Amino acid sequence: MTSGMALIHHTTVTPSKVELLAGWLPTRPWYQGGRGTPVLEKSGGFRLDDPAGEVGIEFMVVTDTGSPEPGVYLVPLTYRGAPLEGAEDALVGTMQHGVLGKRWAYDGCHDPVLVAELLGLIGGIAPAMAQSITDARDHEVTRSHTGSPFDLDGFTPRPTDDQDGTHLPTPGGTVLHIHRVLESVAEHPPLPRQGALGHVATGWQGPDGTRQRAVLMTLLDA
Repeated sequence: MTSGMALIHHTTVTPSKVELLAGWLPTRPWYQGGRGTPVLEKSGGFRLDDPAGEVGIEFMVVTDTGSPEPGVYLVPLTYRGAPLEGAEDALVGTMQHGVLGKRWAYDGCHDPVLVAELLGLIGGIAPAMAQSITDARDHEVTRSHTGSPFDLDGFTPRPTDDQDGTHLPTPGGTVLHIHRVLESVAEHPPLPRQGALGHVATGWQGPDGTRQRAVLMTLLDA
């Protein structure tokens, strides 16, 4: 889980990522918007690097500005140059990248490359990278982990979704709770819940221009 450098291409993507998500988010059990198509804007996030340099890994924060009370959602995504075998149900959609060609976008909680690097981030060995700047770390992302290092030998991610978000069993008898609907604080750094064995937190730009922050994921005993 050592990190390599991912090259960020500033080019066209058709359809855009938020256009893909506008059709996909309402199909999720944790989506809190109405029946209409959400009006999404990209508010923030960060990336992780795939050591093999093959898979794009992004944790995107999007705001649904079309609801009376704007909802903020966390969407971990992976971008691949070919379909991920056995992950048909996790496909968000396909898009045409101006440099890389056709790309398959997946709900990253089902992608073993993202999960391995995410656990590396929580464990302190995979740095969070800036969302749109090549080879730049995102120092706003915080993490913690109490316990033994994760043993990923033979590990296959099997996440489940419900109204509370995504629950990902992890090696060692713990569960990573991915908070899909983010509850933000505007002034103080967010803190993980009591009893947490690990967490990831960061900030993003709120609709009113203020900097919002939240815990994105919490590691708990199963």
